[in-house]
Amino acid sequence: MNPSVTPLAALSFIVAPAMLTNACAIMGLSSSNRLAIATQRTRDLARELESEGGLNSADAMRRLDEMESAAERSEFIIRALRAFYCAIGAFGLATLLSLVGALLEAVDPLGMVRAVELLALIAGTLGFGGLVMGSVYLLRETRIAVRELDARSAGLRAKAEQFRRAAGS
Repeated sequence: MNPSVTPLAALSFIVAPAMLTNACAIMGLSSSNRLAIATQRTRDLARELESEGGLNSADAMRRLDEMESAAERSEFIIRALRAFYCAIGAFGLATLLSLVGALLEAVDPLGMVRAVELLALIAGTLGFGGLVMGSVYLLRETRIAVRELDARSAGLRAKAEQFRRAAGS
């Protein structure tokens, strides 16, 4: 074994991608929950629109806008899930390659350690990119959700103000 590579150093090369794999799995799980909520919201809004029988009211138009936003949110969440799943695979590969590299360090009859290390680094970098991209997609989805909440709050405040004026007259 190369004296500059201690077993502890080799272990750290294996543990880091494994921990990032866990982070991606957690992000994927929370994203799956977000997708389920957005999908259910889209279904509920579609059901409400179908029961009203048309788009002839301001409430119906608001529901249609919310439904389109929920569908857009779902698209971003699906993109995030894809990125997280790719990152999980890449981090898993990086972990495996790091382990193989640590084992080859002891014997390395063909001088393959550097190639395996490079592949592990590439896999880890791809995994990190997937984690970042998935997070960016979730940020974009969150922005849409906040925009919808703001619009709904503004609409409710306007209705409350109309009610107050009508009650005060």
